[in-house]
Amino acid sequence: MLYLIALGSNQRHQRFGLPRDIIAAALQRLAGQGLIIAEASGVIASRPVGPSQRSYANAVAIIETAQEPTALLAMLQRTEAEFGRRGGQPWSRRVLDLDILLWSGGAFDSGAPDLTIPHPLLRERSFVLGPAAEIAGDWRDPLTGLTIAQLDTRNRRPKKRPEKAPKPLDHAPKRP
Repeated sequence: MLYLIALGSNQRHQRFGLPRDIIAAALQRLAGQGLIIAEASGVIASRPVGPSQRSYANAVAIIETAQEPTALLAMLQRTEAEFGRRGGQPWSRRVLDLDILLWSGGAFDSGAPDLTIPHPLLRERSFVLGPAAEIAGDWRDPLTGLTIAQLDTRNRRPKKRPEKAPKPLDHAPKRP
């Protein structure tokens, strides 16, 4: 099975170095655990989401494995812990964040809040869609049917301002 995985880091690590280096080390670690890294995007810098003040290094990889989604998620969480990730406030600073974005099996829901594929915020995150479009632009979101490239293009469009209420017609009676 093929998976599209997001990698992010915004905290230096004493052994692995800067966030960009942490992403490279994480890809090596995943390959050492039996996952085939079919392709990896370039690393981009992005602004933090939530309370963190530090910029992120982000990348996306296509991996191949026979593991089912919940088993892969457990492996990714163990890898995050090996790099020093601790539980706590969502979107806070972290050494390594690994998320399953899509997989070749379509939509998936573990029935618990732990794993939903496609990732619930996939369509909103340019720091994921840009790198994903670089290596998997033709992959489709199983819920919308749109390709990653289409989602990335839509996400980059300027957001529309809310429409103003229409002005009353000249012949409409005015309220006192």
